[in-house]
Amino acid sequence: MIRVLSVASECAPLVKTGGLADVAGALPGALLAQGVQMRTLIPGYPEVIEALDGAGPVAAFEHLFGGHGRVLAGTAAGLDLLVLDAPHLFARGGNPYLDPDGRDWWDNPERFAALSWVAAQIARQGLADGWRPHVLHGHDWQAGLIPEYLHNLGRGNTRVVMTVHNIAFTGPADASRIPALWLDPARYHSGAYEFYGHVSALKAGLMGADRITTVSPAYARELMTPEFGMGLDGVIRHRQADLIGILNGIDTDVWNPATDPLIQPYADAHGKAANKTLLQREFGLPQDAPGPLCIVVSRMSHQKGLDLLIQALPALLEQGGQLALLGSGEASLQDAFRAAAADHPNVAIRIGYDEALSHRMMAGGDAIVIPSRFEPCGLTQMYGLRYGTLPVVALTGGLADTVINASPAAMARGVATGIQFSPVGAQPLRNALGDLAALYRQPGIWAQMQANAMAQPVGWDQSARAYAAIYRDLLPGTPA
Repeated sequence: MIRVLSVASECAPLVKTGGLADVAGALPGALLAQGVQMRTLIPGYPEVIEALDGAGPVAAFEHLFGGHGRVLAGTAAGLDLLVLDAPHLFARGGNPYLDPDGRDWWDNPERFAALSWVAAQIARQGLADGWRPHVLHGHDWQAGLIPEYLHNLGRGNTRVVMTVHNIAFTGPADASRIPALWLDPARYHSGAYEFYGHVSALKAGLMGADRITTVSPAYARELMTPEFGMGLDGVIRHRQADLIGILNGIDTDVWNPATDPLIQPYADAHGKAANKTLLQREFGLPQDAPGPLCIVVSRMSHQKGLDLLIQALPALLEQGGQLALLGSGEASLQDAFRAAAADHPNVAIRIGYDEALSHRMMAGGDAIVIPSRFEPCGLTQMYGLRYGTLPVVALTGGLADTVINASPAAMARGVATGIQFSPVGAQPLRNALGDLAALYRQPGIWAQMQANAMAQPVGWDQSARAYAAIYRDLLPGTPA
C-alpha cells in the first residue's frame, strides 16, 4: 500500500476557509479504495486540538521556529491526523491566516515554514509509531517549502506532489527572512525559491515538486497564461510536462438531496418546489414571482465577480426573477447588495456564512449564479448540479469543466446542465440571466436540464483514481 502524507493548512470539517479544506478532508477516504493510505498533517489550531481523539505524541522538536513543537497522532471526524502542536505558532484567535482584526499574522511565513519543515522531517526520519510516507503531497503555498527542506536534509526516495488550489496566493516573504526560514541562501535564485526579489513558498514548491496538480484541467491550461498565472506562468510553462489538472469532487453523502437532513429531501427535481417555498419564506421573498429564484453562496470579492452581478441584476428582476444571497467579504459589495435588497422586494441577502442555510439554498433555488473572474475549480456549482439548481457560470477554470452550456448543439442533444457566459463582464452576464429566464418559461426543457444536472458525476471516485495513478507513476514497483 502506498503511504502518502497530505500536508495542508486547513482540513474540513475541522477548520475551513475555502475549497482547499474540502479537498484535504475528502481525499483520504476517497483514496482508500485505490490502495493508498493517506495521513493528513495540519497545524494544531485550538479547534483542531480540541477535536482530536486518542492523541499521542509521535515526534518532538525542541526548537521549531521560536518554540517547542510536537506531532500528535490521533483521529477526528473520521480522519487519520498528524497535528503539529506548536502553541507559539498556532494557538491563536482569528482564522488560520488572519488575526482578529483581519490582518495577516506577521509571522505567517515562519508558521507555515514550520509545517513544511516538520513534513520533511517525517519523510526522512519517520514517526515513533513506525510510519513513514512514500509521498509528500503538499497543498498551496503553506506546504510549498517542502522540496527546499528535503533538499537540505537529503531527499532520498521521497517523492513530492504539489497541488495548486489558487495561484493568487504565492506565500511571499522578504529576502531578509531567509535565515529565519531556515532556507539555504545559496538557493535564493530563479531556479528555486526567488520570485521577483522576494522569497516565494509557492514557487519553491512548483520548482521542486516531482508532479504538480491543479484542481481542474481548464485551470491547468489557464495557469500557463499571463492573465491567470499571477507572475508564475513562466514557471508553470517550464514545468508543464509534470502538470496535471484533476477536477475536485464533492462529498456526495453530505450533499445528497435524497437524504440531506437539513432540507425537505427529494429524489428528483419535483421535490424542489416545497424547498423553494420554504426558502422564499425564510428570506422574506414573494412566492408569486414568475421568474427563477437565483441563489448566490459566495465570498464577496472582486475575484467572484459579484460586482458584475450588481450591474446585471436588473436583467433578472425585469424577467420576474429573484435573488437570495449568502456571503460576506468586501464592504463595498456588502453595501451594494444591501442597497439592492432595500430597493427591490425580490432581492434578499444574509451577510455571513451558515452551512445549514447553504444546504437549504441549494435545495430551494432554481439556479445558482457564479460570475467568477477566475475559479480554479469551484464547488458550489457542483452542489447546484447535485441538487438540480442550474448553474449560471463564467467560462473559466473548473466552471468551464463541470457545466454543459445550453448551446444549440447541447440543447439539440438534450444534455445541457446550465449556462456559461464569456467573456467575463456585466453585459454577457445580463445576456445569460435573460437566457435563464427564457429557459425557465419552458417547463419541459427546464425539467430536462434539471434531470441532466442531477445525473452528473460530481463525486471523488474519478479524481481519486487520477491521484493514485500519479503516486504509482512516481513509485514504480510499490505494492498496491
